[in-house]
Amino acid sequence: MIEEISQELNKLIYYLKDNEKKKIYDALKLSENVHSNQLRKSGDPFIIHPLEVAKILTSIKLDGDSIAAGLLHDTVEDTNLSLLEINNKFGKQISELVQGLTKISKYSLKVNNQKFGENYKKLILATTKDLRVILIKLADRIHNMRTIKFINDENKKMNTSLETLEVFAPLAQRLGMKEWQDELEDLSFKIINPDARKSIIDRLNYLKSKDENIIDEIRYELKKILLEEDIICKIEGRIKSPYSIWSKIKNKNISFEQLSDIMAFRIITNSTRECYRCLGIIHKKFTYIHGRFKDFISAPKSNGYRALHTSVMGPKNKKIEIQFRSNVMQQIADFGVAAHWKYKDPKQIKEKDTKEYIWVHDLVDSMNTSVSQDELIENSKLKVFQNDIYVFTPKGDIIELPKNATPVDFAYAIHSQVGDKCIAAKINEKLQPLKTILKNGDQIEIFTSEGSQPSPLWERFAVTTKVKSQLRRFFRNKKKDEYLIFGREILHTFFQKENYVLNPSIEEKIKIEFKLNSIDELYELLGSGSITIVSVIKKIYPEYNYSPNKKFDINPINSVQLKGLTAGMSYHLAGCCSPLKGDNIVGIVTAGIGVAVHTVDCKTLTSYQDTPDRWLNVSWDSKNSINTLSNSRIIVVLNNKPGSLGKVTTVIAKNNGNISNINFSVRKLDFFEIIIDIEVRDTNHLQNIIAALRMEPEISSLERLKG
Repeated sequence: MIEEISQELNKLIYYLKDNEKKKIYDALKLSENVHSNQLRKSGDPFIIHPLEVAKILTSIKLDGDSIAAGLLHDTVEDTNLSLLEINNKFGKQISELVQGLTKISKYSLKVNNQKFGENYKKLILATTKDLRVILIKLADRIHNMRTIKFINDENKKMNTSLETLEVFAPLAQRLGMKEWQDELEDLSFKIINPDARKSIIDRLNYLKSKDENIIDEIRYELKKILLEEDIICKIEGRIKSPYSIWSKIKNKNISFEQLSDIMAFRIITNSTRECYRCLGIIHKKFTYIHGRFKDFISAPKSNGYRALHTSVMGPKNKKIEIQFRSNVMQQIADFGVAAHWKYKDPKQIKEKDTKEYIWVHDLVDSMNTSVSQDELIENSKLKVFQNDIYVFTPKGDIIELPKNATPVDFAYAIHSQVGDKCIAAKINEKLQPLKTILKNGDQIEIFTSEGSQPSPLWERFAVTTKVKSQLRRFFRNKKKDEYLIFGREILHTFFQKENYVLNPSIEEKIKIEFKLNSIDELYELLGSGSITIVSVIKKIYPEYNYSPNKKFDINPINSVQLKGLTAGMSYHLAGCCSPLKGDNIVGIVTAGIGVAVHTVDCKTLTSYQDTPDRWLNVSWDSKNSINTLSNSRIIVVLNNKPGSLGKVTTVIAKNNGNISNINFSVRKLDFFEIIIDIEVRDTNHLQNIIAALRMEPEISSLERLKG
């Protein structure tokens, strides 16, 4: 087997020069020697793995140093071979690549792990030094996922698959490696949710059985139309991947039947001009589906991807997605960042070298401004996983922003001072709220005021990493003063309300009891919610017996640890919005009583807009509340048929949901409307249940209820 793979590798490196081929042969010989006594979980000799990694790297025609490093990537970690020996035999380039890969391999990027932040940072920093490091690591992960079936530990398989789906697949996407991204997603999906994957494949096979040659027939029809216009081009067609379909079902809250573009086609032309010409011909011939046209030629994606996208009611009256690319664009789409061969120090990259590397270096900048592991994870994942939109200044300049960006993000993209002093925005010449989500092609004008400053509310809807970091920095500086004012008000108001004396001698006693240097420290602790006013007054007056209002009577046994709240401080989940772990949440401080936790889109929050000093930025503590279950409510409309309700309960149970209550709100001859309370771990758990239910044909509609 080793001999066969070696011969196959020899054929695949045809594009390299003889001196590069020699490095690869030498690396293969050394790797085979040091791994000679090692076996993979599959029982195969260990050398099979680096050989397969090298083969994957040849598919994007990577250079000889990279392929040699791929063959040696496990040697330092798993054998007695040292980096110094690699450096002496192969030189600095290969040894540095192996060193970068060895550093990454020492850390497990486990999802929802406290170590994740620092490890993820090491991964990205290794990438910025030489982009080939991440390409080799991705190839390594692809082969490991191809052979994951040989791992017996189910937890390890699940963790590896989650890590692949949440970290490595999006990195492949960001680097423009579409084929690698698709394979990583599908291999992960097969482990994480095999039932959903099988259900989608069964549906696709059923559609194929109804019209077996549909792809070829549509390709033939499209080619015929373009040949009539004297355009010679290549047309490719495919059915979208199961994971891509599943993601749309989950994210767009639609059923399988509502998907409009299961089939996708690529028309590859000889020039950019022909791309636009083909687009015009297709739009003239077939009905265009409104809102589905995207021009990534005039506004390329930040990974260098360029193409035209559209959706039409095509041949055979089928909804199809069509992408138009030139041969050069196709090469970039296939090989992504590897098509450019710009592996050099980030500082040497010129402005004219376009934007395919800027996201990596922006990411490092945002990491340096992160003050905690959680902020680091949020900033880095956002930067890697985001999609982009393109909007315009009043002068017509293009500004690139992440999906769901707002005028606040736009203002800070112009200049930090414009952002700080922003008071209003015009979108397409109409005044709109600053929280309005921008769309591709919008023109934005920002209005500023010298006396203005950022609002605490902005942090809830700003999405740009840079803006979030700047806002957090601003509020860290401002919050101390606000907490001092708020804490003083809590202390004086509560003492007065309870008819207790508060004078300089009492303040001095409080300082001693709490071991504080100044009374201002007490105000800050109270204002930030770090200590409660009840604990302060009981220190001074032990006989004090506080009876809280029933509205805020929280049972300490049910206390949940939240990031942003001090351990042991009680809070409650607001009944108006019933937040789940995973929801974006905010805390409202009620002086001396506690914190109410609301989802950020809760309508009740409008009554607190005039008192921003009572708001706390809170988030779930996944480490300490991992086993906590919360109730969520869904409303389901299903056909009145025997077995319909049984299918609903079976799907919920199969996805590890526990039904705590069912209520029939509407009963008709042809349908039922039922409200189901389900105990779930978090929002992702609930979304998986909802997506699985949407796959059932008996269900007409389904949504989550809040309040």
